[in-house]
Amino acid sequence: MKKVFTYILLSYSIVLFGQETDPKNQASFELGSGLNFSLENGAYKFKLGGMIQPYMAYEKFEDTPADYFFNARRSYFNFSGALAKDKVDFFLQTDFSLAEPLLDAWVAYQPVKELRIIMGQKQTIGNNREMMIMEDQLQFAGRSLLSTVFSRSGREFGLFIESKWGSDKFGVVPQIAVTSGDGRNAFGTDSRDVDQGGFKYAARLDLYPLGFFSEGNGILIADLAHESSPKLVLGVAASFNDGASHLAGEGTREFFLYNALGDVQLPDYRQLYGDLLFKYQGISLLAEYMVATATSLEGAFVDEVGGIALVPTEISEYLALGTAVNVQTGYMTKGGLGVDVRYSALSPEFETNVNSLVQESSAFTAGAVKYFKGNALKLQIAYTLITRENATDQGMGELMLQLIF
Repeated sequence: MKKVFTYILLSYSIVLFGQETDPKNQASFELGSGLNFSLENGAYKFKLGGMIQPYMAYEKFEDTPADYFFNARRSYFNFSGALAKDKVDFFLQTDFSLAEPLLDAWVAYQPVKELRIIMGQKQTIGNNREMMIMEDQLQFAGRSLLSTVFSRSGREFGLFIESKWGSDKFGVVPQIAVTSGDGRNAFGTDSRDVDQGGFKYAARLDLYPLGFFSEGNGILIADLAHESSPKLVLGVAASFNDGASHLAGEGTREFFLYNALGDVQLPDYRQLYGDLLFKYQGISLLAEYMVATATSLEGAFVDEVGGIALVPTEISEYLALGTAVNVQTGYMTKGGLGVDVRYSALSPEFETNVNSLVQESSAFTAGAVKYFKGNALKLQIAYTLITRENATDQGMGELMLQLIF
């Protein structure tokens, strides 16, 4: 770690020295914006940044003692850059709070203003809107019940194509993606390991009937920019995972099903989302709805010898199937003080299967937040109550400090 900081300081010193003799090269640092280098009059740009989230929480089930947590919820380090002449940019991000720290690693090419082609590992466009928001831009410390049950990190490796058209009056953003279908870091024993199943295909269409959000205000949920006029985005997304071996289609080798010959026969996993995000003068509203189903179950067996056939309703014990809704709203003053509430609810596809991964449940969260320097430095507190039909209620209190550097 000392070597890393030494290299950073050395690079910063070199650029500062170069700036005195060559105005084409510049360096700057600001909390929340990272350490930025601009070379050859902006032809090459590089940025070093990160984020830490010291976190305290307690969790309590009915009739049991409370558990307490003290940790770094997230510890990010990222490196990004852009080569203006070549119309190329890249992004690399890790989370050192995880056993497998790699989160994002992609390269993008923008042949024209309205089109970007991205290759690598990033947040996929086939999930709900909250899952497309970076972790440092969330409204609460954690994601909703909808997001955590039907997704994991939301990141996948593949090819992403996105386009953007419009003005301050009306906008449209269509996107498509083809990924491995095995989620984040699905390399198996090494990078030569074969993925399970086929590809995952996803598409999303976002409409901005009142024009795009203010610059930087569209990548987070809260209305930090205090939009002077109402802004709204309506989105629909769908994905088809050809052969899933993970409960949410974001992993691999979690389970296997077989045909009568003993060959692996994985089910197809489908998700459909609809969402909206509204902002106006500090008020924000996010609403999401989703449906998850499975297909290709005919002739499936749970054992290799073909002795135990899969009952159709049993697929809900392997994949997260059902419907979910998430609604969250909040208000933030111009002084940076905000209050937020959230309600999420889940319904299983097969209510008669008591072993279904998705159970009838709901969650209510209320919180308060203080922004000291935009989203770069903030303090959050929240309480969540989760109610499950076939289990005891769960309460959780959270306190988190976020610092983006």
